[in-house]
Order: sequence, then C-alpha cells, then structure tokens
Amino acid sequence: MIILISGSTHTGKTMLAQRLLEKYHYPYLSIDHLKMGLIRSGYTSLTPNSSDQELTDYLWPVIREIIKTNIENHQHLIIEGCYIPFDYKKDFDITYLSDIRFICLIFSETYIHSHYNEISRYENQIEKRWEEEAFNKQELIEINQYNLEMCQRHQCDYIMMKDKYEINLKRLCEKWSEK
Repeated sequence: MIILISGSTHTGKTMLAQRLLEKYHYPYLSIDHLKMGLIRSGYTSLTPNSSDQELTDYLWPVIREIIKTNIENHQHLIIEGCYIPFDYKKDFDITYLSDIRFICLIFSETYIHSHYNEISRYENQIEKRWEEEAFNKQELIEINQYNLEMCQRHQCDYIMMKDKYEINLKRLCEKWSEK
C-alpha cells in the first residue's frame, strides 16, 4: 500500500507519517527532504522559496514514478508533503489506484483562530528544524480553505480539524481497508 499524506504547513503531515511508521513499520519519504536534496545538490535551479506549483510540477513526476515502482515491487511506502497534486488520480490506472490511499490534513478556520499559538508551538514535534517557518494566521486560513475546496473538487479524502487536533489512526485505517 502507498499512503499519501498531504496538507498545508503545520497540519501534522510528518507526525502522522511517523505514527503510521511506528504502527505498521512502513517506511516514509518526506517530499521536503527530496526537494532539499535536489536543490542543495544543484540538480535544479528551483529554491525553497519557489512557488508550491513550481515545486509540485518539478517533484511530482519523480514521486509518481516512485509510487509506481513501489507498487510494482509490492512494497509499502508512506509519502508525506504538500507537493502532491489533488488530481493525482489522473496519473495512475486502476491497477495502481487500488494500492494508493490519500489523506489531506486540514485545519478549519475556527481551529486556526482558537489554536494558532499551539500550531506554532508544535511545528517541531518530529522534524527539528533549524529555522522556524514563517507563516501567518490569514495565510494559514486561506491555504487550508483552498485545500478543502480542492479535496472536495477532486473527491480526495481529508481529515478536518475543527475544535481539537485529532487523527484517529484506527478509524482512518479501517476506512482505508474498506476500499
């Protein structure tokens, strides 16, 4: 099985990937690590400050082929990052799609207003970043609203955090096993 975890900055993608790794022992790939490896090695002229769309256009073909290779080799993998296009299904035929599970983590506007300080405080739960990522409340609201609209448009599964941060792994995995 391939598990794709998407969402905006600070929604807990890496934390969910880590929890799934601990529960199922599936390895995971951080798209941010791939991005920085390609940037630092000089294989691309893109920078960490390039637009999300530019980075998605550059990274997704590589990620897509990693997914196919893992499925063909009957290997499990968790891939987390914000550079997964919401219309990812168009790139796979049904034989691949049956082995892919996608989830997008989304904060509601209410959650952001109520928990903005906590969101910032927990940004380094799994990754110990050297520098804190700059973000503001309004940008966080806008990108999460956009992600919700895209999930609905492309019929992608998502978890909406409304009043507390809760990802029920058992319920999520049961939902995936129903497919």
